[in-house]
Amino acid sequence: MHPPLDRPHPDCQSEINDLHHCHATKSKLNLWGCNEIKFALDRCLKEEKQRLLVEMNRDQEAKRAAEEDVYRMAMGKDVSFEEYLKKDKDFNQAMEERRRREDDQK
Repeated sequence: MHPPLDRPHPDCQSEINDLHHCHATKSKLNLWGCNEIKFALDRCLKEEKQRLLVEMNRDQEAKRAAEEDVYRMAMGKDVSFEEYLKKDKDFNQAMEERRRREDDQK
């Protein structure tokens, strides 16, 4: 199953056109008539998705840090939640017990 093809997929437009042409010219009774074209489209869409994910997540760490700063300012806190957890004795003790249990199960 592929995503809707009505939105632009510039990297895969030739595969989309080939699939539309195949569907228009092949018999509906021949269920496997366009499989090779569809497989090529699936590969192309997967590569496009990977490329878009890399672009979107390129500066994720900076975005996260900026969000943390804004959150801390809004809440009037001077430490992030992760920093708070690192200092929390009960949390660290519970995590250590969890790690020990997981190691014992292995």
